[in-house]
Amino acid sequence: MYSKIALSIGGSDSGGGAGIQADLRTFMALNVHGCSAITCITAQNSMEVNCVEAVDKVTLLSQIDTLFSDFNINALKTGMLLNERIINDTASKLKSYSIPKVIDPVMVTRTGSKLLEDSAISAYKKLLLPIADIVTPNIFEANLLSNLEIKNKEDIELSASHIIELGAKAVLIKGGGLKDMKGRDFYLDVNGGKKWFINKFINTQNTHGSGCTLSAAICGYQALGFDLIESIQKSKIFIERSLKNSYQIGSGPGPLGHYQSL
Repeated sequence: MYSKIALSIGGSDSGGGAGIQADLRTFMALNVHGCSAITCITAQNSMEVNCVEAVDKVTLLSQIDTLFSDFNINALKTGMLLNERIINDTASKLKSYSIPKVIDPVMVTRTGSKLLEDSAISAYKKLLLPIADIVTPNIFEANLLSNLEIKNKEDIELSASHIIELGAKAVLIKGGGLKDMKGRDFYLDVNGGKKWFINKFINTQNTHGSGCTLSAAICGYQALGFDLIESIQKSKIFIERSLKNSYQIGSGPGPLGHYQSL
């Protein structure tokens, strides 16, 4: 049943809605075995993040080396990397693995709150984008990566072209940060292939971890052997179903309903 293995490299969400926790639930829902390498530990709930602590270099690299020494990992994704040192450490390892790599540049939340240190942005551009099979930024993250202020559909397409120029093989910009682009994501690859993925907008406030879930689903489907376009198409349907089954557990936005999605 769990013949394929996917790896998530990212932060731990103590509230269980996003990060490593959301990725592992996504992998399991797709019948993929999930492994994790934790980059940082957060103290958070549905309302706020009270503490973020990075793991040290030895701990991070040991997690990655130990997993690859025993498991035949079929695809991987990155999530919250927090700072330049973690990005450097992670990129130094990932460049040697010839498996699908989904880079989710967790820099800014959908509401615009920054999730990494300023010096890390240039490290993302120089070290991670050139080894990415696909990058999955939201609108705010695409702003930072392309040095543009995205206001409309045309800006999204222009931003994607700038991100491709930084070395990524493909990019999927999530349009949900713009009022008129909810449920619409734009794909562009290095060969000029482009596509707007349009799905039904699910009106719910319980969207915590939706970005993590999308990138994890793409990673999971690639681990199962689907090509990139198929993986995105299936992941968009997975997200739609998970949002329909989302639920509230605290006073703020709740998590997606991963297990109820298939």
